[in-house]
Amino acid sequence: MKSIAPVLSVLAAILVIWYGATVLLNSKWTYDQAARAGESVSISHLLTDTMSQKRPVLPAPHQVAQGLWDGLFGQRFTSKRSLVFHAWITLSATMVGFALGTGLGILLAVGITHSRAMDLSVMPWAIASQTVPILAIAPMVIVVLASLGVTGLLPKALIAAYLNFFPVLVGMVKGLRAPDAMQLDLLKTYNASRSGTLWKLRLPSSMPYLFASLKVGVAASLVGTIVAELPAGATQGLGARLLSGSYYGQTVQIWAALFTAAGLAAILVIAVGVIERVVLRRMGMA
Repeated sequence: MKSIAPVLSVLAAILVIWYGATVLLNSKWTYDQAARAGESVSISHLLTDTMSQKRPVLPAPHQVAQGLWDGLFGQRFTSKRSLVFHAWITLSATMVGFALGTGLGILLAVGITHSRAMDLSVMPWAIASQTVPILAIAPMVIVVLASLGVTGLLPKALIAAYLNFFPVLVGMVKGLRAPDAMQLDLLKTYNASRSGTLWKLRLPSSMPYLFASLKVGVAASLVGTIVAELPAGATQGLGARLLSGSYYGQTVQIWAALFTAAGLAAILVIAVGVIERVVLRRMGMA
């Protein structure tokens, strides 16, 4: 109970601030409507109206909760109004991108660890690639691939992989270089080959670093997928849900989609953490 109390206290503080901001930001509409009708605004009317507007500047927490409930459980899962449907579209591209980015990151890390030429040439370019804003890259990738007839899941997956591969690359390089000189010298005395050293020493030593990177990478993949859905004119996915909500001023829809995306990211990170515990326990490292 003592461990839960601080969390509940912070949550209560956030709700109080959120409700206060809701009244403050939505009050202008209430006062404008009252002025047009030649009426005065009481405190009770102000509180009631600011927390129940159909298109508020900032929706109240209970409005977002209702939007989440309607989107997740109030629709058939196959309905295009269902947040589960849109979350599945985003998740599918996220997982493909996550797999592509993870594979690329691991392969490049192995090459960089074993080749000084790759270390001096590939690593700087990998770092430089992350200085370009994803919002600038995503439209170009979408447009170029669309001109080649490639649409749907693959362009979004490539953007997700672009954001995912770098943390995996950095983590794996650090992990593959984690064994100290004494451990490497011991394998040399056993006449172990490079591949033998990689499989028996470097890869096992890199597992904690890899899973730490995967937790960052899977969340980055989700962000990449959502960003890729924004300029594509897509009608499916959480990014499309955010976009349509902004077009029509449906702020409750926007916030519901944001919370769905946050929940999906949390689930993915937890799933990676569960796999990490299982793998490290079987390797005798946890």
